[in-house]
Amino acid sequence: MPNFEELRECLAKFRDRCNSDQQLRQMLRDWDRLILVRATDLAAECFLAVRDGEVFLEEGVAAQADLTVMADSQLLTDLFSGRITPTEPYLNGSLRVLGTEEDVMRLDFISLMIWGE
Repeated sequence: MPNFEELRECLAKFRDRCNSDQQLRQMLRDWDRLILVRATDLAAECFLAVRDGEVFLEEGVAAQADLTVMADSQLLTDLFSGRITPTEPYLNGSLRVLGTEEDVMRLDFISLMIWGE
């Protein structure tokens, strides 16, 4: 199982991939959201903040998170590194994503743009 630092490193790479894709940044320019990432097997949380087309990685708890992504640290690391797609873990309940349907679909689309199918 990855520790918090390994998960954070994976999220940092995800952030960097988002920020280096000009087409994705253009798509995100009007989508300001806080995405809480919670590893259910670790005692730490962090969040991805999307503001003005850029993604930021921050530690701590987002008081008003728009989306919450919850799973164990291994699944989150596999998901945000692109080793797996969210479909199967979401359907079998090992991945929980809480937020509006529109926000969940946008997050899915971001993953698709970065990692492909």
